[in-house]
Amino acid sequence: MPVLYFLFTLTGQYAPELAMLVAIATSLSCIIFTSASAALTQIKAQRVKWDIVYKLLPFLLVGSFSAGYIAPNLPPGILRWLFGIFIGVVAIIMLTNWKPQPNRTLPRKLGSSVIGVVAGLIAGLAGIAGGNVIVPTLIFFNTPAHNATATASTLGVPIAGIGAVSYFVLAPANDSANLYGYIDGLAFIFIVIGAIATAPLGVKFAQRVPADLLKKVFGAMLGLVSLRMLLGPFLL
Repeated sequence: MPVLYFLFTLTGQYAPELAMLVAIATSLSCIIFTSASAALTQIKAQRVKWDIVYKLLPFLLVGSFSAGYIAPNLPPGILRWLFGIFIGVVAIIMLTNWKPQPNRTLPRKLGSSVIGVVAGLIAGLAGIAGGNVIVPTLIFFNTPAHNATATASTLGVPIAGIGAVSYFVLAPANDSANLYGYIDGLAFIFIVIGAIATAPLGVKFAQRVPADLLKKVFGAMLGLVSLRMLLGPFLL
């Protein structure tokens, strides 16, 4: 999503306020396919926690669909700042040596519903399909890092799907040849082709990396993304 946003604004293809919405919607559309490829590999490796999937999925979908209505009604620029701050917080959590209390488990239905709706909404507003929210959340509730990553990949498919649908059906009419709702069709095609080919390689690599190192690499990557989003106007 950040890459698309900066490409759209640097090339002048879309105005900054529209570029963010198009980047989010296009990212969610692509993630449907990239997450499906990664999720299939994780399912075959039997790393997915299906009890967590069943508990969170309905509420994640509600939150993700709501994003398609909320995002276009936020003040211009606020999405970029919210995304940058959120990702920065997640990066700090992932990079520290913080350990959850060993007796902490995922809440029951009411608590899980709140977690699901909030996580789905954040995913839909950020165009990230939930991985950056769900992974640290599950780790917070003592799910091993590899299982958290696998479960997030599986949940990412329906989260991205319903989010992309909301950005398609709730968008105003436009006369752009490549724009479908808020989804850039050309960017979608090229990203999906490349990502489907390489996503299984990423999953296999992650399975061979120690969980703690995987968490540190993930946190460092998110930290760089956060800085780039927050300092974007000064770096362009």
